[in-house]
Amino acid sequence: MIKQFRSINPLNIILLIGIAILLRIGIFMDLPQQISFEFMEPFARLLIDIPLQSAFSPLGNVIVALAILITQALIFNKIINSYGLLGKQTFLPALLYVTTGSLLTPFLLLSPTLICNFLILWMIEKFLSVYKRAEVSSVMFDLGMLTALGTLIYFPFISMLPLMWISLIIFRPFNWREWIAAIIGFITIFFFLAVYYFWNDSLGKFYEIWLPLATKLQINLRINQFDYLALIPVAIILVLGFFQLQKNFFRSVVQLRKSFQLLFFMFIIALASFYLKQNLVLYHFLLCAPPAAALMAYYFLYANTRWLYESLYFILFGSIIYFQLF
Repeated sequence: MIKQFRSINPLNIILLIGIAILLRIGIFMDLPQQISFEFMEPFARLLIDIPLQSAFSPLGNVIVALAILITQALIFNKIINSYGLLGKQTFLPALLYVTTGSLLTPFLLLSPTLICNFLILWMIEKFLSVYKRAEVSSVMFDLGMLTALGTLIYFPFISMLPLMWISLIIFRPFNWREWIAAIIGFITIFFFLAVYYFWNDSLGKFYEIWLPLATKLQINLRINQFDYLALIPVAIILVLGFFQLQKNFFRSVVQLRKSFQLLFFMFIIALASFYLKQNLVLYHFLLCAPPAAALMAYYFLYANTRWLYESLYFILFGSIIYFQLF
């Protein structure tokens, strides 16, 4: 399977769709009776109310989520190949994105983080474009607005704000205008929200939006033990990917090294931002899928022992299906 996806082949799109469906076989066999979909945060619905909570049947919910994931996988694959992030043209990023995006049962349903991953992919493309630009103030302004838009959909997305400055540290010499442009872009979106609250004599409620930022860190993750088991193959592949990347790190072009540094910080920030959301649901960790998929794709592209990398993917694939069914 991995060998097939190492090259660009139109047949891989059909195989990708088939794999994505197989990775949902468990939920197709045992659909929830009712699924609600919270498209935006409550504070944003006062300004933009899109009534999608019960717009889809359970089957429709899963199918729409599947279509979104496959679309994102193809976009992600194009971004990675366009910027030569793996050094070779390959279809592995799409395969690993679909796989990591199907890892846990909450990932298989429509969720705010699934929608936010469109913004994550857009941001990755803009981050990677920063390296060769002469002037990036406009790009940072756009990134600030994208972060604000993601925050309206899912509040912990605000954690991506520091990532813009991290990207400037990695890719650019210091320019205060570029640093300020990011925060101006973010403030622009929330300025209009604040005006709306002001017109409705609810400015005090606008203050309450930011209270989660002052929340003390409380690690209270209720994860099923089988979910932990499903994460074991992912952890092994990520560790192997790290060592594979380290092995080739100083032989790689500068842009590739810097890009993977940025993706590493994106992964850490997305992982750690769970504490910004009360009543955490596991779909939060879907935000980690793009950077994780990139590192996993790097391992599978450059691994030399075929029986090992094929077996690892088969175990990952099998464990996802097994823990859905049992």
